[in-house]
Amino acid sequence: MSTRLFVSGALSNDAELVLQGEQANYLGRTLRSRVGDTVTVFNGDGGEWPASIEHIGKNSVTLRLGAVVESATESPLKIHLVQGISRGERMDFVVQKATELGVSRITPILTHHGMIKLDQKRADKRRQHWQHIAESACEQSGRTQPPRIDEPVALNTWFGDRDPAGTMEIVLQATATASLVSLSAPTAGLCLLVGPEGGFSEREYEDAEIAGFQAASLGPRILRTETAALAAVTVAQSCWGDL
Repeated sequence: MSTRLFVSGALSNDAELVLQGEQANYLGRTLRSRVGDTVTVFNGDGGEWPASIEHIGKNSVTLRLGAVVESATESPLKIHLVQGISRGERMDFVVQKATELGVSRITPILTHHGMIKLDQKRADKRRQHWQHIAESACEQSGRTQPPRIDEPVALNTWFGDRDPAGTMEIVLQATATASLVSLSAPTAGLCLLVGPEGGFSEREYEDAEIAGFQAASLGPRILRTETAALAAVTVAQSCWGDL
């Protein structure tokens, strides 16, 4: 498969595109690309452009775009993953793999049992970091539309601000009597609410129920937060999406 690069800004047929910084270094030094080599670029609008390398400079690479190619890699099931923030690289892992599995939006949430505390500056840096991970995962997986990564927010604040708009809302709970696979197919999108490493508190489960979320389990075993999130997305895509 051709090297794929996510770029910001507008793209058009037969346009010249100058890459600088990390992407220019990746093509010129890491891959040791040559003039005439081909790559694929996309900007999140849904299509992708084949491109040929016209010039390789010390700090830049110039591409000539071909004609846009429409992609069919986006899932028909719009999944919004609302994920309790976990420590270390676990959240990075969830963002990367959820992107590969076709999730369209990820909201990181701060919870009662969560170990992570973020001020506004750190929260913005983490969001940018996760967005970059999602864009890189799109490059690898063939997707053309990176998922939207929201600013980290407290769970109760998110409950009050959200707009369900007909979405089926599910909270994962190990003690739930209904399994995720047994639920009826969503008529619009699907929102999956997944707790952090310590799980949700009883009050948070109660708040989710009051907010209209249906509890569902993933079977008899207790899963780590990153395992639960990806297992739930996989089940949903298998039952109602494109896996």
